[in-house]
Amino acid sequence: VLHYGQYAQESAQEVTQQVTLPAERGGIYDRAGRPLALSVPTEMVLADDFQVRHPQKEAAALAPLIGITPGALVPLLSEHSGYVPLVRQLATTEAQKVAALAFPGITLVPTSQRKLPNGQLGSPVIGTVNATGVGAGSLEYQYNRQLAGKAGTETLLESPSGVPLPGSPVATKTSATAGSGLELTLDEPLQYTTEQALGAEIAASHAVSGEAVVMDVRTGQILSMANLVATKPAPAPPGTRPAKVTTPVTIGPNGPVSEAPSNLALTQDYEPGSVFKIVTFSAALADGVITPRTTYTVPWTRQLDGITFHDATYHPVQQLTATTILAQSSNVGTSFIATGVGESRLLAQVKRLGFGSPTGLRFPGDSSGIVIGPTQWNPTDYVDLPIGQVDAVSALQVLDAYNAIANGGVFVAPKLVRATVGANGQVHATPPSTTRRVVPANVAAELDKMFEQVVNAGTGVAAAVPGYLIAGKTGTSQVPSSSGGFATGDFDATFVGFAPANHPVLSAIVVLNHPQPIYGGAVAAPVFSQLMSYALHRYDIPTSPGLNGKPQATASGTLTQLVKEAA
Repeated sequence: VLHYGQYAQESAQEVTQQVTLPAERGGIYDRAGRPLALSVPTEMVLADDFQVRHPQKEAAALAPLIGITPGALVPLLSEHSGYVPLVRQLATTEAQKVAALAFPGITLVPTSQRKLPNGQLGSPVIGTVNATGVGAGSLEYQYNRQLAGKAGTETLLESPSGVPLPGSPVATKTSATAGSGLELTLDEPLQYTTEQALGAEIAASHAVSGEAVVMDVRTGQILSMANLVATKPAPAPPGTRPAKVTTPVTIGPNGPVSEAPSNLALTQDYEPGSVFKIVTFSAALADGVITPRTTYTVPWTRQLDGITFHDATYHPVQQLTATTILAQSSNVGTSFIATGVGESRLLAQVKRLGFGSPTGLRFPGDSSGIVIGPTQWNPTDYVDLPIGQVDAVSALQVLDAYNAIANGGVFVAPKLVRATVGANGQVHATPPSTTRRVVPANVAAELDKMFEQVVNAGTGVAAAVPGYLIAGKTGTSQVPSSSGGFATGDFDATFVGFAPANHPVLSAIVVLNHPQPIYGGAVAAPVFSQLMSYALHRYDIPTSPGLNGKPQATASGTLTQLVKEAA
């Protein structure tokens, strides 16, 4: 044969194919090794319909195995295109039955399907995988390279349509390397409880959405992170008492709430309201502008630059200590303290507490927030900034700041991934969170006691947990309007705090977006109480000395009175 070598090479090129060997995607687990997301082996069923001789007969045999009706299969088996995917992810047990039929032109290609054993629990944090097996959101996207592993390749003899030739040798060039799994800081039972408590309140208060996060004070590890939206939000008449929602709440398209499309606690900025008073009080205490007992003469209103500001409810001129100003969430009293601190120190403290900076999680869409600088400062910001109606921040940034106070004045970066898990099961811990001091230890101790009074006798009495000292702050903030100013009657409600206040172990934040009633003390504080009570008992945290199982404070009066107090 003339030119044997040339023809042999060209012949080999026509039938020699390089095939990708998919790598097994690593799983995602909670802090105790409970699976949150796993890849299950499947098979893609392909048809080379040039080789299909009896479409009707083969369709009838394949239909019950691959879940497609014979009527829909016959056209697919009759296309004469040479490559027709019939089903992309078929369970291996059914795939074996398809292979046993040994129909000419029907081949199987290994694939995998991502499964969430707990349904959609925590899905805004975990993320999604697209049809090609690539991470498409949240942690699945952020850690796609580690999770996906590295595909292998092999060469084999097959027809141009992808059908292996009988008896052809297989020469494996590289083996696939399985991806590494992730062990998260999340605690699956606490995640469920957090979503249930938050979901019930979203439904009861007719809120549009909500976020709730629980954190380990010392390590910054996020133990639960719930992000929910109302399935069919409906406004409630203003001032009405929320209807009690019986748990468990169905979370999904058929329930009153469903998982949010993204991790709102990290990706959604909002004007936080009075929880932002931590900036003014921490700076004032650190600079010696006030002590917890410093007294101010506080009227109901104050004028700045031609604008009248007022407290939530009318009161005569009062002599209030700094602690009482914080406990009663007096806007006017806080503005007097802020004026003493000064513009430059206030702006510096905003940054010092972490607002306007990345959280360090590097989570997709993680917002740094929007904070003003010296060039945007207005005289009215001595009120607007301290009451959280100038800067826009994320819920996690607010929690980080309060967690620093609980941690003795040391800011600890939040953490979601506790370890990586190799294909052999070996666990490698991730580095501990970075820390930095943001306020002196004595200032943190003073703020701790002042925040206790918010729950003991102030706007946050509904956040109390029997047997434990709770420290925290309420926030009720107006929602900006797209046309400028603030939307009439539209508010966000927040409670953030930590427990036990005498020896903080856990911190948490709850945010309700557009609820009725509007106040953080009325809608967010009860959710905090519920999920914090569960967490404290789950982790066997000792009760606070002297309480003997009694509540820190007992709410009294009607709901209307509580709402008025919870401004």
